Amino acid sequence: MKYIVFLCRLLVGGLFIISGLIKANDPLGFGYKLVEYFEVFGTEFLIPLALPMAMLICILEVVLGIAAIIGYRMVAVSWGLLILIVGFTFLTFYSAYFDVVKDCGCFGDALKLTPWESFTKDIILLALILPIFIYRKKIEPLFKGYIASALVVMSLILCTGFTLYCYYFLPVKDFRAYAMGKDIKKQMEIPPDADRGEMEIIFKYEKDGVVHEFGMNDLPANIGEYTFVAREDKVIREGFQPAITDFRIENSDGQEYTDDFLDYNDYWFMVVCYDLKRTNKKVQEDFNKIANLAEEMGIRIVGLTGSLPSEAEAIRHEFQNPFEYYFCDEIVLKTIVRSNPGLVLMHGGEVKGKWHHNELPDLTTLPYFINRK
Repeated sequence: MKYIVFLCRLLVGGLFIISGLIKANDPLGFGYKLVEYFEVFGTEFLIPLALPMAMLICILEVVLGIAAIIGYRMVAVSWGLLILIVGFTFLTFYSAYFDVVKDCGCFGDALKLTPWESFTKDIILLALILPIFIYRKKIEPLFKGYIASALVVMSLILCTGFTLYCYYFLPVKDFRAYAMGKDIKKQMEIPPDADRGEMEIIFKYEKDGVVHEFGMNDLPANIGEYTFVAREDKVIREGFQPAITDFRIENSDGQEYTDDFLDYNDYWFMVVCYDLKRTNKKVQEDFNKIANLAEEMGIRIVGLTGSLPSEAEAIRHEFQNPFEYYFCDEIVLKTIVRSNPGLVLMHGGEVKGKWHHNELPDLTTLPYFINRK
């Protein structure tokens, strides 16, 4: 049994470390996922705590994973592992059974799992943690003295630093569809031979206080005696889904400009502010300098926001932004860059660079502009 428990420790510890580091790489993204859960459970009062909770869970997963592998303080560590996995299992089961949160965020954007896949993964982890918990008092640490404590403390410091770095700047590794080198327009395309999937249209009609469901081809001859209630499109088989489905740029009048930007055969900048009410106003002057320099170089620059046109116009006048705001879905903008505001360099539809407002570039040193001087 000793070797089985050790194998369980290796598997559980390894998975916790990988899961924690992937989420720590993008703490804001994991925070957004926690907000989804808070909204599902009607606990919106916890939303302001989403980010610190996300960071804490990331760090805790990594530290517990390392502690489990080296056998450090296994009584406390086994309790921590059990409490976390029971909580995760409940959330993934609830998401799967009630079909609410479509992706648990267990592995961030690096690995997308369906709700039932996430629940199955947590059940397996729970089965691996149980032997560790049962034999927790018999587990011998791999290292004696202060070595184990030093390893755990060092992992805590390093993981905390890594998490904060990825929050104050940008994720070290971008797993999203808008990562550098990705072409937005190509990822919106559906191949001509793509599987379109299969849908079934269900009509609901009421008669004599009873609601009946009918398919497209089995409507009764006396349908006039029924009262229409609703139409439901049921997915029989999922078809091909492009990586990007909801990227759309509009002006304040609702006129679409998506192709105008993505087909632009040159470099252009977008200043991304998903929410102008919550944007960092202290860096507006820095963005103005970049916009003025870009204009001198003949580089197109626009703002993209999920806020109302009236809010965009107010901000633009307040800070004298020398660029026009266009409008895009707030969730899409959060996905493009984890900064509010953030700067993105494009060439047509291809993402060439991204910057957090804490590390804005010096345009005069960018290799993209060497030949423009």
